[in-house]
Amino acid sequence: MVSADVLRTVVGVIGNVISLILFLSPVPTFVRIWKKGSVEQYSPAPYLATLANCMVWALYGLPIVHPHSILVVTINGSAIFIELSYIILFLIYASDKKQRLKVLLGLLVELILMALLVLVVLTVAHTHERRSLIVGIVCILCNIMMYASPLAVMKLVITTKSVEFMPFCLSLFSFANGLAWFSFALIRFDIFLTIPNGLGLLFGSGQLILYATYYKNTKRLLAERKGRQVSLTEVVSDGDEPKKMGRTTQNGSAPHHGT
Repeated sequence: MVSADVLRTVVGVIGNVISLILFLSPVPTFVRIWKKGSVEQYSPAPYLATLANCMVWALYGLPIVHPHSILVVTINGSAIFIELSYIILFLIYASDKKQRLKVLLGLLVELILMALLVLVVLTVAHTHERRSLIVGIVCILCNIMMYASPLAVMKLVITTKSVEFMPFCLSLFSFANGLAWFSFALIRFDIFLTIPNGLGLLFGSGQLILYATYYKNTKRLLAERKGRQVSLTEVVSDGDEPKKMGRTTQNGSAPHHGT
């Protein structure tokens, strides 16, 4: 019979792998930024928000705060390094000095708030229960703010009746990530892991349901758009031919009668 601790460890390792894939999903975006030498219209907000979220969860998983949660530390510690790499690249390729200053100020504010949270946890709360309560509440608040993004995407899908801007793989891994960490939280019940990952599982399920609902309609809309583009190209091509003939006649290339 497999013990609860062994099962929890296995589920936690699976959760680490899935979460790592999610954290690495913006890599193609930054490869594009590197090739173009510009951040273009990309926003740094998601990376700053994810960094703050991961720093808080890494603190929560430490033995001095919430024992037996080392797998929470490993993935969020890795994510801190990944998100900082994204932010540094953003700072390097941001051409607007004001935007660069905003990113630096945002990063500074996050580090100051994180330092204050650590100070409060270590000086005011002297038991694991109190430390878990303080940091856990902050973790839930950070996660709720991060879930604004999936809600906005889901609203866009419902409005446009198209899943064009909701990648299937991202939705699938979001669902799998929520499922893995929700299961991890239930094996050795942890309310602060259960609530945010339960929400993640709910939103991931919602995205997959929307994908199944609007997938065929999306293919139809994309086919219609492609058909309109082809028709427009043909109209433009037809309109250019008389102009070319007129220019040929004026240049004397067309046959004419001399005296």
